[in-house]
Amino acid sequence: MDIIRIPVLSDNYIFVLYDRTLNQAAVVDPAEAQPVLKCLEELGVQLVAIFNTHHHGDHVGGNKELLEAFPEAIVYGGEVDRGRIPRQQFFLKEGDTVEFAGRKGEVFFVPGHTKAHIAYYFAPDEKNEVGELFCGDTLFAGGCGRLFEGTPAQMVNSLSKFRALPDNTRVWCAHEYTLSNLKFAITVDGNNLDLMKRYGEVKMARDNDQPTIPTFIGLEKKTNPFMRWDSEQIKSAMGFEEPSRVFGRLRGMKDNF
Repeated sequence: MDIIRIPVLSDNYIFVLYDRTLNQAAVVDPAEAQPVLKCLEELGVQLVAIFNTHHHGDHVGGNKELLEAFPEAIVYGGEVDRGRIPRQQFFLKEGDTVEFAGRKGEVFFVPGHTKAHIAYYFAPDEKNEVGELFCGDTLFAGGCGRLFEGTPAQMVNSLSKFRALPDNTRVWCAHEYTLSNLKFAITVDGNNLDLMKRYGEVKMARDNDQPTIPTFIGLEKKTNPFMRWDSEQIKSAMGFEEPSRVFGRLRGMKDNF
């Protein structure tokens, strides 16, 4: 399964999954249709699946136009998003699986950003040493999504599922927010040497217009304050011990950063 990252809008990423063996493609969170159609034309492949993580327009905006071009494609989304994702056909819940390119993707129910958010995790197997996580707007490189419909406790639980994945899991989040996220992270975790090193690397990458996605679970556990809510540094900076209170204050500070 090859993964093609397509930058769209001001800071979104669409991910096209390419199966070389069957000459098929799937797409994760198509904000727009035209960049995806161009990619599919260049590859010379048929679109067979759309994997949506949640209902926001910058994740499902291309669904209808893509289905006009490929009416046989199947649209997947969360069960709780019923009625909110255009042309949704499969309604997924925690523990369900999807398949593409001979790999099984496990569905995680990860509310917080929205009440219905899901993620897709393709675990390593005998042919693939690295897992692939498509997490939409739940986890970002150096940050996490705003709590539009969920609670801090829900987001802590959701991110806990990601923290349990192998460190070498690649994280394909849907926005290029890394530099601004790390600028905030330094304000609450400034003694973190791994974070400072990462900030320098990301600053150089963005100065050269290079993407910072994918990231890795192991790196996020070391440098992302929203994956470090139970670290002594973050608890001390927030002034709380209980995870949801730590996280709630941290998210509130980021919202106003």
